[in-house]
Amino acid sequence: MMRLCAVFILFLAGCPVMVQAEPAKEWSAGFHRLTFLDPLDDQPMHAIAFYPSSDPQGVTPLGGYTVQATEEAKIALGHFPMLMLSHGNTGTPLALHDLATSLARKGFVVVAVLHPGDNYKDHSRLGTLSNLYGRPMQISAAITATLADPRLSAYVHGDQVGVIGYSAGGETALILAGAQPDLERLRTYCQERPDDRDACTTKGELIADRDDLVPIADPRVGALLLMAPLSLMFGRQTLADVHVPVLLYSGDKDQLVYPDKNAGALARKLPVEPEFKVIAGAGHFVFMAPCNDEQKRLMPGLCTDAQGVDREDIHRNLMNEAGIFFNKTLISTSNTRTVYNGQ
Repeated sequence: MMRLCAVFILFLAGCPVMVQAEPAKEWSAGFHRLTFLDPLDDQPMHAIAFYPSSDPQGVTPLGGYTVQATEEAKIALGHFPMLMLSHGNTGTPLALHDLATSLARKGFVVVAVLHPGDNYKDHSRLGTLSNLYGRPMQISAAITATLADPRLSAYVHGDQVGVIGYSAGGETALILAGAQPDLERLRTYCQERPDDRDACTTKGELIADRDDLVPIADPRVGALLLMAPLSLMFGRQTLADVHVPVLLYSGDKDQLVYPDKNAGALARKLPVEPEFKVIAGAGHFVFMAPCNDEQKRLMPGLCTDAQGVDREDIHRNLMNEAGIFFNKTLISTSNTRTVYNGQ
């Protein structure tokens, strides 16, 4: 009997993906860079995967941000759900670095994708059909790349996948969950609100640069976290196939992605009622990580909130609620799977 126990212990030691992580343990965050092919043109694209680590917490300057994570730190023992992060138009996923690292410390692998042709360095696909339909394809490619990555594959659950979408990333997330964009809704909206310089830069007409693309859902996606989502192209019928749980946030003073035509309308039309949280007085950029003094000086428009809006407190609540939501919607209670540690 003792020999059988010893063999069983050795078996577990050699198979870390089957060992339940300690729920009381406070993990740190590590990160690993991913490179894979953009499905639109087979050119290299990039992502950063943040993951739970058993090493001491470190800090790394990354893309102009001070990120609470260490590159290639030791991955914690366990088998973790994946969360894919899709940023806004002309943005960067590192603008949400505090959410990504917080969720990594809670027991998730968060893959922050930089969308080719629609990021802070490259605007070449902005306003095109290839961007609208290509972004979800890029997230799907990132899921596949993570599952195949030699460093990460043994530590992730392919059947526990969520998507975090901010601004235009919310549109991307909804398509991945089965939504079908209605281009006529965009045209009508831009006729009604031609002063919306963000949504209507092309006056409601997307550039038809590719006629071979269609919106493609990914059945691996099991839950969505949407923050100030650009969602005006979706009506009740075009959302009919979205049956995954949704945690939805909006600032009621968002002057960039207007809540009445986006998050508010989405909350009413989704076939599965979302958890909808409206943040009083908050604008569009409140979901980006709190800024340091240098960022406030260089980017006051992105860093300054209305009087009475406490971005740091909002983010503390957001990070806690996001962890609880994904734990509830993605993580199995099986003893062989990682449990959210609540830290």
